[in-house]
Amino acid sequence: MMINLARDLKPISYVKAHTTEIVKYVGDSKAPPVVITQNGEAKAVIIDIESYQKTINAVNLAKLLSFGGKDIKNGNIITHENAKKIFERTLGGKKRNINVKSDRQ
Repeated sequence: MMINLARDLKPISYVKAHTTEIVKYVGDSKAPPVVITQNGEAKAVIIDIESYQKTINAVNLAKLLSFGGKDIKNGNIITHENAKKIFERTLGGKKRNINVKSDRQ
């Protein structure tokens, strides 16, 4: 989605006067976001809910990946076989307190 500055950059006064029209416009998931300006400076963005959810999901995935990267860097890793065993014990219905430790210990 490319932002067209002539079409998608709107002063807050325009947004106040045309809220329904703008919400309908951004509600089309193929529409680019609308950037709201105040005193000539970009201050906010209006995007459709699907794009917002995708953005939140991407941020959350990036956080999870960063945790995994830190674990790898610190040597907190296990083999695929040990991971399968842990999952089988956990999902197999047995209630145990499973303490996952690195294979390198």
